[in-house]
Amino acid sequence: MEAIETLYAEDIHSIEPVGEEPEAKGLDAIRGKATYFEKSMEVHSAKVSDPIVAADHFSISYYMDVTNKENGQRYDMAEIAVYQVKDGKIVREQFFYSSPG
Repeated sequence: MEAIETLYAEDIHSIEPVGEEPEAKGLDAIRGKATYFEKSMEVHSAKVSDPIVAADHFSISYYMDVTNKENGQRYDMAEIAVYQVKDGKIVREQFFYSSPG
């Protein structure tokens, strides 16, 4: 939450490849996504790559060993996130990953 409050613009636009609501707009929606993830997943370990920067974009890869608290399924998550920055704040994020199962 600290990163969201510090780094994200008020009108942040977030895009996921899957889910009931693959697009979220605004800080409140992003806070909701973070809260949902925290409540629904147990993270056993996580790794984050160094960023790759190109002008006003940067990309990071994430690797996590998680358990879905709802169904008990444990699996590895791997995703790439691409962020766009404007005026020192993240204005857009897009995630690329395959849905488990």
